[in-house]
Amino acid sequence: MSSLQGKVVVCTGSGRREGLGEGILQRFASEGCRLVVTDLGQADRGLGEDNIGSTAEMEEVADALRAQGAEVITVPCDVRKQEQVEALVARTVEAFGRLDVMVNNAGVGYIMQPISEVSLADWQLVMDVNLTGAFLTTQAAAAQMRKQGDGGRIINIASQAAKTGFPHMAPYVASKHGMIGLTRTSAIDLAADGITVNAVCPNHVTTGLGAKQSEYFANYRGMSVEDYRAGLRARIPLGRVGLPGDTAAAVAFLASDDAAFITGEALNVSGGEEMH
Repeated sequence: MSSLQGKVVVCTGSGRREGLGEGILQRFASEGCRLVVTDLGQADRGLGEDNIGSTAEMEEVADALRAQGAEVITVPCDVRKQEQVEALVARTVEAFGRLDVMVNNAGVGYIMQPISEVSLADWQLVMDVNLTGAFLTTQAAAAQMRKQGDGGRIINIASQAAKTGFPHMAPYVASKHGMIGLTRTSAIDLAADGITVNAVCPNHVTTGLGAKQSEYFANYRGMSVEDYRAGLRARIPLGRVGLPGDTAAAVAFLASDDAAFITGEALNVSGGEEMH
């Protein structure tokens, strides 16, 4: 996709090795883009060390991208805090002169409980990261893109859970359904500025978060993880679960000139499991 050469891409929640964010940035690196790795950096406000990208791990992701030949910076950012989101955009512009693509990938998907047991604190945490974070980054990115005057791309990483209910995942499902609403309204509001806003909706992806979800639901259903994953594959017409590269390819397409007339969409990347 030659139209992506030299574009400046920020991907939130991209500081975990072998995570979906890293996979997305690897694809943009292969397209010749300049990249910003950003994650929380340190544990804070309900997010423990095992659920965030630390500053050290962010640098590991960045080094791997540099090994692909990409220009990369790392910027710690808590997407729940408006001043940090604005600083993320400012640091991007300071380093690269502009911002072309904002990928809202940061999310909390490891809180799994029956709705009667979900605490208000856990509900709020998921909403703050998954939905409020995407709102704040959309605002900040759009302001910079508007200033540049030549449009831009905002791409929200939603989920199959943005379209279908799942047991024991009320906060996550609600936040991802909300992200589709945010996508559609943002697409309308920002169209006059040449900014497209779309969402990508993957089903199960083989990442660290995907592994936690598999373990939880295998235990919930009283089966082995291997049998649970076999059941996942059996439900998917194409016969396998998703890889980070599958989602990354869709994101790269939506960021390219080939998708210039696509906005407000929620694109399934599910091997045929989700078809609406």
